[in-house]
Amino acid sequence: MPPPPPPLGRPRRKPAHPTGFGDPALDDAGLVAARTALAQGRWTEARALLAATGDDWDRRGHRMMALAQEPTAAAWAGDWRLVEPESADAPVLLACATVHRAVAGKARPDKARAACLDSAERVPHDPTPWLGLLLLERTSGREEDVVRLFDEVRLRHPVHHHAHHLMVERLAERRPDTGQDPLHEVYDFAAWAAEQAPPDSPLAVLPVIAHAERFRVLARAGMVPGDPKRSGHWTGRRARLVMKAAFDWWLEWGDPYDRAGTVHPRSRIDLNFLAHAKYCEGRPAEAAALFHRIGPHVTTAPWSYGDQDPYEAFRTARDAALGAV
Repeated sequence: MPPPPPPLGRPRRKPAHPTGFGDPALDDAGLVAARTALAQGRWTEARALLAATGDDWDRRGHRMMALAQEPTAAAWAGDWRLVEPESADAPVLLACATVHRAVAGKARPDKARAACLDSAERVPHDPTPWLGLLLLERTSGREEDVVRLFDEVRLRHPVHHHAHHLMVERLAERRPDTGQDPLHEVYDFAAWAAEQAPPDSPLAVLPVIAHAERFRVLARAGMVPGDPKRSGHWTGRRARLVMKAAFDWWLEWGDPYDRAGTVHPRSRIDLNFLAHAKYCEGRPAEAAALFHRIGPHVTTAPWSYGDQDPYEAFRTARDAALGAV
């Protein structure tokens, strides 16, 4: 028997997304535990986690940014810094948390910039404070400032995953009204970065990211249909070559491992973008293999692109791909 209609004037509530959907911690169990403790006012778990991370810069940036998104992170990082003024991690976490608050309109951007520059002076070899500045300036910063900050990150870690994604997002937003231009600069940048990286680097997937980010911009500008499957954005010759190269790389390297023998901390982001591309391209068998590998670690982007409900878009694509095989 179908459920009764909602009372007049009160629309039926949409089902909530599953727990963990879009969680920036991804599959990092230690990060999830430390973030939970931080939310409860215990920063010692975050201190231990970051100390164990060391100078694995991609993992440090991933963990620092995920911790920084916790609403109470700035307050507890400030307390941590007062208790342990010699800590190199507390000021970086405070800076990143202030950046997230500034991006959300809850803190002044100049306060976030000052916090990042202060932490950069304390840990001059760490790219994370510069990553924070890049995140802050990505949307509204001047072009030359964004490029300079990206160069500061690359100076310390040339293959920084998150920083390259931020640059692709920014470049894709240039010239939004040119339509599906195969010569757009975001594609050249992504191809250059992939070629410069070592063979096992996940930056090999960056051209796929560029394609999705360009679709996001074109759909927002009304240049292509908002439904990515109907947009035709993934069916051109260049798009097909990019998707094939990225999928072949994944087949060869699988999940890239870092020097500690663990999977790259942001690999699930790349897998979501690649699965999305393969589904939109009309290659369900290849998409199904990627959906199996993603498991429960679903990212909001790119499933939300084209003003889609990310959970519904992901579930529809996954069910169609798995059903086809």
